[in-house]
Amino acid sequence: MRHTLRILALVLACALPVAALAQGFTEAQRAEIVEVLRRALRDDPSILRDAIGGLEAAEQEARVAAQRDALTAQAAALFQDPADPVKGNPRGDVTMVEFFDARCGYCKQLHPTMEALIRRDPNLRVVMKDLPILGPTSVLASRALLAAHRQGRYGSLYDALMGLRVEPTEAVIRQQAERAGLDWPRLRRDMDDPAVQARIETNLRLAQTLGIEGTPALVVGTTLVPGAVDLPALERLVAEARAAR
Repeated sequence: MRHTLRILALVLACALPVAALAQGFTEAQRAEIVEVLRRALRDDPSILRDAIGGLEAAEQEARVAAQRDALTAQAAALFQDPADPVKGNPRGDVTMVEFFDARCGYCKQLHPTMEALIRRDPNLRVVMKDLPILGPTSVLASRALLAAHRQGRYGSLYDALMGLRVEPTEAVIRQQAERAGLDWPRLRRDMDDPAVQARIETNLRLAQTLGIEGTPALVVGTTLVPGAVDLPALERLVAEARAAR
């Protein structure tokens, strides 16, 4: 359906200037022009294919430009919010932002890669943005993580939840939190703090503004990378951001 709409838009875009040009011709001449166009498209379908390809490329270029502008406009919210948990070097010369859901399989797949990146790059700062989009259990896990941040153990609980192969129910979260040395009664109280929910909602609004549709999503400079990527790709992104400073 979307492809059909694009073709229709292309035909209309082409038809308008042709119609304007054809106003100076007789009815017979206009019919002949239309027939010439039809024959050209029938004899060489690549004309239409190339036109559609050009239209799609222009749309993609516009999307990339709009996303780049959005990333620039939201730079402070992305990179400089003091309330955000940080992994790696807090004073690193390059900052990467990771939007994730604690239940997301692809986020779990990315986790060891991100850990390897942080180990290999001592000047990398990673800002963590909890984005619980996979249901109430994801929200519960995000609330626990943000509450753990108040005890200075966000990273410990994050690592534990990323390693889970079961649902992060409250009982499971309590078990993992206590293993990580967290004060569970305090953690449970903080999980219900409206400020924790407000932080989650702030992340959700930011992701929507940036056009992020799933997790994981990584931001480096003015580049947004959707999905899990390998270590060499991440290192290239960081190197490019460092060279652009």
